[in-house]
Amino acid sequence: MRPQYPKHRLVSSKLLKLLMKRTGTGHEVSIRDLADIVGVPYQTIGHLTAGTRINVDGDLAHRIAAAIGVDDAILWIPVQRAGLVALGPADEEQAAAA
Repeated sequence: MRPQYPKHRLVSSKLLKLLMKRTGTGHEVSIRDLADIVGVPYQTIGHLTAGTRINVDGDLAHRIAAAIGVDDAILWIPVQRAGLVALGPADEEQAAAA
């Protein structure tokens, strides 16, 4: 049985796109390439970069951060802590839609 990981909330789709343009190795990674690396359909990464999806399980959050060469905390907030973060109006609309 696969262990359950807590959900993580994406800090910013714009930040994810920026970090994909210059990963830890200095090279750009496309949506399809990142999806292949972390083992998800490319639509999953596409939705994250578009901001139409903001929550993933912790395992996927870790794999995405590792694939682009950043610490998990740069891109993700565990859902348990997300309520403590001050959200702007755009973030609240985005969270409500998810």
